[in-house]
Amino acid sequence: MNALFGLALKSAWNRRLTLGLTLLSIALAVTLLLGVERTRVAARASFSQSVSGADLVLGARTSPVQLMLYSVFRMGGATNNIGWDSYQAVIRHPAVAWSIPIALGDSHRGFPVIGTDAAYFEHFRHGRGRSLSFAQGRPFDGLFEAVLGAEVARRLGYRLDQAITLSHGSGELKQSEHGDKPFTVVGILAPTGTPVDHSVHVSLEAIEAIHLDWQGGAPMPGVQISPEQVRKFDLSPKTITAALIGLKQRTAVFKVQRHINSYPKEPLLAVLPGVALDELWRVVAMVEQALLGISVLVVAVGLAGLVAVILASLNERRRELAVLRSVGAGPRHILALLALEGASITLAGLGLGLLLLNLAAWLAGPTLEARLGLTLALQEVSPAELKLLGAVFLTGVLASLLPAALAYRQALTDGLTPRL
Repeated sequence: MNALFGLALKSAWNRRLTLGLTLLSIALAVTLLLGVERTRVAARASFSQSVSGADLVLGARTSPVQLMLYSVFRMGGATNNIGWDSYQAVIRHPAVAWSIPIALGDSHRGFPVIGTDAAYFEHFRHGRGRSLSFAQGRPFDGLFEAVLGAEVARRLGYRLDQAITLSHGSGELKQSEHGDKPFTVVGILAPTGTPVDHSVHVSLEAIEAIHLDWQGGAPMPGVQISPEQVRKFDLSPKTITAALIGLKQRTAVFKVQRHINSYPKEPLLAVLPGVALDELWRVVAMVEQALLGISVLVVAVGLAGLVAVILASLNERRRELAVLRSVGAGPRHILALLALEGASITLAGLGLGLLLLNLAAWLAGPTLEARLGLTLALQEVSPAELKLLGAVFLTGVLASLLPAALAYRQALTDGLTPRL
């Protein structure tokens, strides 16, 4: 066996350029295959950890996935609001430990605006239970103060004490801007890799204040209330979009959920984040499978290149194989030699692919985690990845048996007799 391995190495070295390119193609295919798998797992973890501390998400009666997408990830269509009185009644339940109200519907230059209160900065958790931290400044305290997510500040180049204005809805129309009531940036959050980075945070009272002279989604003709005058009005919230709820004991989650879903004064919905996300993954499972299928096809192309290279070299190696047969090597030795060569190249491709993947994770991991919340840091090979690697190796070995079988059938005289 050692002699066969040595012969395989020497033969491969004589064809090092061709086999090196084949090895590189297999390595890149393996890198893509494992990269898609790790990205898929990281994306799921990122979505799941966007609200890692909340036990329930409260909102109006709608689809659980729609409520999660809009209230937590700022995606999809808007849901109906719920009354402030209903929200207060729900959070007075003895099992509720804390709650974070969320009011959505406004924007700033394409970024969503979130109306909330001090509980947001105290109780919101992301990742593995990490709390929000400030890169600069502090939480909002005054009526017209704003806290920016990391991506908002980075993309728009904002700094502390800068004045900004909000827009009604998506802000596509110039008439939708609340230009008479500017906000001052008092804080910039550290990157989290969650939708928090892409949000502008203001108080619930500020949301009420900028809409005092609006009705039906448009300014009231002939009515304009200045920032100084709005403080004379009752700015208590009338409605909110959703709320994140934390319980004293997680064992009470189904009891509280039933209590909310059967609330008699208003149709409400309480969603368990994990259950809603599982439903979401079932929806997008086809996309995941498509990406994995593309990666498998790339691997198949790489292994097909391996077979093609070995087959193409058979005619050039006929004399080499015939000489080996003439000095005592049997057909089985020739079969084993070429099979070992294919298996070695496949194995080397797997190793190089893992090395390239970890190198990419080391270089791009911090950026991806800060910008997208995808954790692709150096890590051990997971059981799922081991199965993929094993399948690739077995396929490579089986593929190399085809040229090995052809070499096995070559006769000694076929290699020694020159062709005219």
